[in-house]
Amino acid sequence: MAVLWKAMASGLLLGVSLTLLGWRVEGQGNGRGKKEVSGDSLVYLGQDRDLWRPLIYTTANLTEIRSIKSSFQLRTFDPEGVIFYGDTKNGEDWFVLSLQDGIPLMQISKENALVSVAGGPKLNDGKWHTLEVSNHGKFVTLDVDGSTGLVVGLQSTEAGEVLSGALRLALGGILINKERMIVQFKPQMDGCVREGSWLNLSIPWEAEADELWSCYQNIRPGSYFPGTGSAIFNTSVFPFDEERGFRIELWGDFSLMDGTILSIKASQEGLMFSAVAKNDTKEVILTFREEKIIIKNSFKKLLITFLKDLLKVLPDEDESNATTLQASPASQTRYLTIWRDSRLAIGGLLGEDEDNIRSHFLTGCLEKIRVQERDLDLDLAIKDTPVSSHSCPV
Repeated sequence: MAVLWKAMASGLLLGVSLTLLGWRVEGQGNGRGKKEVSGDSLVYLGQDRDLWRPLIYTTANLTEIRSIKSSFQLRTFDPEGVIFYGDTKNGEDWFVLSLQDGIPLMQISKENALVSVAGGPKLNDGKWHTLEVSNHGKFVTLDVDGSTGLVVGLQSTEAGEVLSGALRLALGGILINKERMIVQFKPQMDGCVREGSWLNLSIPWEAEADELWSCYQNIRPGSYFPGTGSAIFNTSVFPFDEERGFRIELWGDFSLMDGTILSIKASQEGLMFSAVAKNDTKEVILTFREEKIIIKNSFKKLLITFLKDLLKVLPDEDESNATTLQASPASQTRYLTIWRDSRLAIGGLLGEDEDNIRSHFLTGCLEKIRVQERDLDLDLAIKDTPVSSHSCPV
């Protein structure tokens, strides 16, 4: 088993070479409904798919493995998500490298024993970091930018086994039930991988998507909406203070936005609120029930507060420019019920039924989103379509 683990541990290290120049990678069909991509394909880990499903994956014969070291570069502002996964024995022994709170986290299952170790520097600073994972006898080592960041010691009481069977590798997801991991975390990662080298293998990878999304050449913190997607939340997940109301804060250059920034719809009712940026008229139009507020789009922060008897809109924290709208008596009666049973969409206009999202998607970057004075992580949305949750192009 020790020999088998050595091959597995060193082999579960992916790297995908890419140049972030805005192009996409085309795949070749393999006759099985999947696309083959070369190991040096451009890879954006946040591509839309089932939460835990790998972005690309491959299978190698353990007898073909000659290398005991792999390396790649990672760039992200996202504090959490899967980087790569590998296993042998069809998932009985497995390895996962991820980030949690921006720190590398390695989880390993071997001979039904589970090991979890986290440590090293925070990597979610938006800079490229070189990660190298290697095997040294009983230890698996993760080096970050040339310095040792994490070491895991493993020793089996069983005799070494002959190297045989398949080694499965996956990028951006896992091939086992997530409940088998010691530390649970959110799998999606808004990040990119490049300049990878692993195991000296040249076998092709498979991707179910027709093409892999590109990575932006330069990024900054924020959530980017490309005009094709939004993120939807249940308002019931947010803490509520009746006296302070329901507060939503949005940061960004609103003069560069176009489309629906925010919409809210109560269950079994029509659209309650929307904020729409009109780039052609240089305005932001806020609609509350049947009333409208129109403001010039030159501000960089917008605070929207829903109280029992009114709506308050405050651009750039300037009280002299504050605008209020009175709530109807019927709305006041249903005030608490509305915030316990509504949906909130960032970047799209909610439709007639709760699962429908209309067009009018947002194009632009929201540098920060806060709901009830807490930063909003778009990775937690109950439903989303293509949005870069933690980065915007520069």
